[in-house]
Amino acid sequence: MRLLIILLLLPTLSWAEPARQDSNSILNTVTQFLQTQSVGLPGKVKITLGKIDDRLNLAPCSNLEAFMPYGSRIWGKTTVGVRCSVPSTWTLFVQADVRVTGNYVISAAPLARGQMLSDEQLSIAVGDLTKLPNGVITSKDQATGKIMTISIPAGTPLRSDAVQTLAAIKQGQNVRIITTGNGFEVSTEGHALNNANAGQPVQIRLINGQVITGIAKPDGSAEISN
Repeated sequence: MRLLIILLLLPTLSWAEPARQDSNSILNTVTQFLQTQSVGLPGKVKITLGKIDDRLNLAPCSNLEAFMPYGSRIWGKTTVGVRCSVPSTWTLFVQADVRVTGNYVISAAPLARGQMLSDEQLSIAVGDLTKLPNGVITSKDQATGKIMTISIPAGTPLRSDAVQTLAAIKQGQNVRIITTGNGFEVSTEGHALNNANAGQPVQIRLINGQVITGIAKPDGSAEISN
């Protein structure tokens, strides 16, 4: 008897790895989001993103959406969220560092509380605004003519809460009141009951004791429209 031995060669089965989300598209989404959000910041913006762990196995997404988590801010060291809702649902957080290099105002000499600021008392410095105190002033125009609310040494960055606008009307002063209407204008006087900057409401007591409210004007008068 002749034995016929047939060797069967079984093909090697290769299993394809399941598709997963490309990390570069996630980083591009975050970059575009931060570029849009940082439009209008006072300076040159530089964005650096952290790496995404290659071991993550996220399902492919056809609609990536970036967002700022609650409590995060748009500049400095921050975190940006990226979520997917179609066809899978997942959320990923990416670390980012947003630097803003620009001009800011510093005191050119020691400044005392109550001092009115002039252009000569201020200087312009250049640096990373994200490392400075919140509310730093970036233009001399934002401070010139205003009053210091605190005293600071020379070379100190000037914050918006360190200055205030000189009141157009001060409490206790006599105020000229201008009442305007359709084709007429009447002028009288009263006594200011509060401080008011130009454009702010001011309460005024008239000679007869009546209290009215007007809008302070830069020249120290108050306007009432009928």
